[in-house]
Amino acid sequence: MNKLLKTIGAYKWYLFLALIVMAVLVKGISTYSRYQEFLASPLNINTDSVDYIVQRGASMRNIARDFADMGLLQEPTFLVVRARMRELAQSIKVGEYSIQKGTLPDELLDQLVKGKVKQYSLTLIEGWTFREVMAALNQHMQIRHTLIDKTAEQVMQAIGHEGEHPEGRFFPETYRFPKNTSDVEFLKRAYRHMQDTLNRAWQAKAQDLPLENAYEALILASIIEKETAQQSEYRQIAGVFTRRLQRGMRLQTDPTVIYGLGEQFDGNLTRKHLRQDTPYNTYTRKGLPPTPIAIPGADAIKAALQPAHGKTLYFVSKGNGYHHFSSTLKEHNEAVIRYQLKGDRTKAFSSRPRVAQ
Repeated sequence: MNKLLKTIGAYKWYLFLALIVMAVLVKGISTYSRYQEFLASPLNINTDSVDYIVQRGASMRNIARDFADMGLLQEPTFLVVRARMRELAQSIKVGEYSIQKGTLPDELLDQLVKGKVKQYSLTLIEGWTFREVMAALNQHMQIRHTLIDKTAEQVMQAIGHEGEHPEGRFFPETYRFPKNTSDVEFLKRAYRHMQDTLNRAWQAKAQDLPLENAYEALILASIIEKETAQQSEYRQIAGVFTRRLQRGMRLQTDPTVIYGLGEQFDGNLTRKHLRQDTPYNTYTRKGLPPTPIAIPGADAIKAALQPAHGKTLYFVSKGNGYHHFSSTLKEHNEAVIRYQLKGDRTKAFSSRPRVAQ
């Protein structure tokens, strides 16, 4: 009898152990099933995207908990487990992330590890002056500002180019960057881009140009950029200026005069202004002005170094955004009467002497 009771007791014990093992297996299978479902299901994002900032020092567990609090994850522990299984938990990059709708957990981890942070943009426009570049930079909310109220000299010193004039040094383009990029970093990047573009164009320059170095090409390109909005005219205008420089003729271009006037210019360029001598007045001085007058784009730079061949020495605005080009002063004066004075020859002698306009 005792033996039977012992047998029954042992059986119950084995049954109990079997039930425990069964329960553990069922729970394990259920957990594994939920884990697999977790990996195959996108985050719970109802909008197009959600922004999240990984703070410095944040652990994978902190990040998973934040996602759960935001309602993006039902099983934050699974994200931690997955990160550890893939040996990614210690490789998360600090920064601001834009997580798109439909993102899977593994894709999220990849984004955080590769540092694919949210990008912002700022566009520098062809023809902008240094003052306009700095104004746009200072107004951008995602830029970390360290140069506000700094002089032009201090700005150039901060970016590692002390003693250089800043005008024309920053390439016009749309730049993308993460939040808290400093203004110094941004300007260094735009400066490098301009130098790279200018150097490549200089290597491919035409022969016998009246330019001593790449900086003079930058100056000429800035004038071309300000003279016309039509890229199809860049090389023609470059040709006019090149021939005038070769012959020792004054450039007589209004944009340089306007730049030299600075804040004195009220939008109305007069004969008095053309006679007012400044280092930038190409009506009173021969050769190129001392610095660029704006930031030229790649097309203007290329035109300055590969000008169109021909005999034209003058051009005048036709009033429709394009210019009429002339080879002789007589032809040019006729074009001025036609396009500027609307055919009224009685005003021809009183009009200001805009030659290369």
